[in-house]
Amino acid sequence: MGELTQTELQAITNDYFLLEKGNAWDIYFFDSYFMKYFMDERKGLWERPAGGEKIKVPLQYDIAQGGFYNRNDALNSDDKEMINAAFFNWKHAYGNATIYRADELKASGAYEQVSLVTSRIEAAQKKVRKILASSIYDAAGDDSVYLTGLRATTSESSSTPYGGIAEDDLVAEDGTKPWEGKTITTSEVITLDVIRNMRSQAKVSNGPGGKPDIGFTTEDLFNVLVSILTHVQRYTPADDVAKAGFTGVSLDGMTIVVDDYCPDTYFFALNTNYIGFAIHKEGFFEKDPWRPLDGPAGRTMKIFWDGNLICSNRKAHIAHSNLSTS
Repeated sequence: MGELTQTELQAITNDYFLLEKGNAWDIYFFDSYFMKYFMDERKGLWERPAGGEKIKVPLQYDIAQGGFYNRNDALNSDDKEMINAAFFNWKHAYGNATIYRADELKASGAYEQVSLVTSRIEAAQKKVRKILASSIYDAAGDDSVYLTGLRATTSESSSTPYGGIAEDDLVAEDGTKPWEGKTITTSEVITLDVIRNMRSQAKVSNGPGGKPDIGFTTEDLFNVLVSILTHVQRYTPADDVAKAGFTGVSLDGMTIVVDDYCPDTYFFALNTNYIGFAIHKEGFFEKDPWRPLDGPAGRTMKIFWDGNLICSNRKAHIAHSNLSTS
């Protein structure tokens, strides 16, 4: 059949994303429930900025003036500073698809040519998926090219900026630090008490939505928890997680999920009211047109993702490292 024309190549690409819309889109979330939940289902914080130097996330870290008073008391009318904002840098990821002219010429018939193109696109999708899913747990700081990941969110470093703010730079009237990162580093066996303690330490309030409601951990640690829960008959299956093809359980208002990208020995307890993604309006797995390669004979296209993991209340989340199964 020879080399595909640019029109034919672009038509195959468009058909792949149009006719295979469900399957082609699901590839991005196939092996990360974190991405499925927060990015595909758009739970938690969800922003689609159209631009800006950085991603602005408003924070409420204190309360306004107020109190009891008598009928003749002078009331404080000061406009107390209580709103600040975190500023997260844009992070950029891509997956590359390349077709060499020699491979095109070997493809005999329309079916093989279509298969060649779609297989390369799928590989690009899987690559950008893996890059993002792995970086969710990064400890990289604001200025890194990687996502400002969960180990950065929960970092105990009081002087390292997160979202442009160090926890020592944001102190409430009562002396607490609303931007405090929380990681427990004690070496211990994972138990239900460990999880309860984590949720208590990250508690915003005792009301609805006041404690972490989703947890991510490794399969080994998850299996220990399930064994304990099965023995005491304390858990229920997480139906929404199972329907999405992942493994999870529900416990005391918290969904616990296995994530293959979670670092060894870690458990992350997150409050979905205060964490999520900001993704550029033109950066949600956007594909660019095929174009000639620089050098070898062939063509290339890329799939781009532009955004970052964002947080509006840092101390609502907590990590635990150094956990073991026995």
